[in-house]
Amino acid sequence: MSPTYATITQAAPARHLAVRGAFHPDDLPGVGTLILLAPDEPRFWPAFTASAEYRDGQPDPMDRWSARVIGAWAKQLNAKAFFPFGRPPHAPFFRWATLSGRAWPSPIQLLVHDQAGLFVSYRGALGLPERIALPPLPDAPCAACARPCATACPVNAFENGQYDVPACKSHLSTPAGQACMTQGCAARRACPVNARFGRLPEHSAFHMRAFL
Repeated sequence: MSPTYATITQAAPARHLAVRGAFHPDDLPGVGTLILLAPDEPRFWPAFTASAEYRDGQPDPMDRWSARVIGAWAKQLNAKAFFPFGRPPHAPFFRWATLSGRAWPSPIQLLVHDQAGLFVSYRGALGLPERIALPPLPDAPCAACARPCATACPVNAFENGQYDVPACKSHLSTPAGQACMTQGCAARRACPVNARFGRLPEHSAFHMRAFL
């Protein structure tokens, strides 16, 4: 029996994942539908920290977890697995996210998602051979938003639409930057959509440590 968008969406939480978009690509041979997968917040973090990848002390635990879980699921579905990590050339997840119609460049140019806000992240994608039916698309969340993300950064790292990475990293290395280090980027946290999302601070802190 061929998978449907509904059956994949329903099966994702058992793997601590969530479907955050899908589209029909025209440049991936053998792929009729690409399903974008993200952590199932807030349940993802406790499951991940209990995994062998997190506990073995080896590098890149979340990438290795993603490769194992999504790779196994892809085999079950006779699908191809794609990941936003590994050796170049890297899969264009930013472009894929926008093509899904559920993520857009935000006022600070980072991706914003209709459900995950500025905390959206992708652990991988399933390339199904079938062209399955997809649900209607939501409206972009920024149109009716006061855009607090644009002014929330303590060091104005997103001023004028450019991301000043050195300024951001310098701030994170100071005592004043510990709120961003332990709770997540202040600009991302300012997104009103995040209030309905439920990502745990510990998960954000993990990514901030990796970024720094």
